[in-house]
Amino acid sequence: MPGTLHIVATPIGNLEDISLRAVRVLGEVALIAAEDTRRTARLLEHYGIQTPTLSYHEHNCRSRLPQLMRRLEDGASIALVTDAGTPGISDPGTELVDECLQRGIPVDPIPGASALLAAVMASGFTLTPLTWLGFSPHRAKDLERWYRAIEVIPHAVCFLESPHRIEASLEMAGSVLGDRPMFVARELTKAHQELVRAPSRGILSLLRSRKGEFTVVVGPREAAPSIQIAASDAEILIEFGQMEETGAFPSKRRLVAALADKYGRPVREIYSLVSKQRSSAE
Repeated sequence: MPGTLHIVATPIGNLEDISLRAVRVLGEVALIAAEDTRRTARLLEHYGIQTPTLSYHEHNCRSRLPQLMRRLEDGASIALVTDAGTPGISDPGTELVDECLQRGIPVDPIPGASALLAAVMASGFTLTPLTWLGFSPHRAKDLERWYRAIEVIPHAVCFLESPHRIEASLEMAGSVLGDRPMFVARELTKAHQELVRAPSRGILSLLRSRKGEFTVVVGPREAAPSIQIAASDAEILIEFGQMEETGAFPSKRRLVAALADKYGRPVREIYSLVSKQRSSAE
């Protein structure tokens, strides 16, 4: 009988943000597959857990996968943790979970801390629907195109930003998004936690520090009930191509719907434009 893969959420800062169930499971499993064994060691020491750990991160996940699968198939249960937060949400883990599901090995999610959920719940924005984008792109040109894609999304958007890129990112946000509301969470749950909500163009000046880990939430775009943005068919097709290249939309349907909402055009009309362009190009 195979073991169970437990996907365990761990604290993103405050060590008290872990469930009793998570502590129990971490103490009962045969092995903990950890993104950062040194950081996980501090958590285990804090709770008196002596379970052995094995590194499992983006650089060794392919080589570690067969080893972990053998242990699971031999009956050992394993806990999967990241350095902080929930495995699989912009952190390693999806490959291992997918392999277990394909082989019929039980998977047990143990929910808990998440920078995504902590930030959006404190933002005060309407969150239905909500788009999660992970980390922003590195290059300035890609970042601008990425924010252009966010501009088209009418609902709330959440992403992660690093300390060495936060200033350039928020400057770009102000340039592209203007007065669209934004919420920035720095060092969530930690001693120097900072939460700021303001229009995109002015939020950078309100941050006390550029150090730490950042989670950013862009609020829903305010609708303009009586004024629609005018654009020619050619301009809409160009924007469609640019937005599609960013990869920010999970499907063509979502992108078409976002453009239709932005320009006050029927979805079927935008879809027809795109389809005709694709047909003529073939």
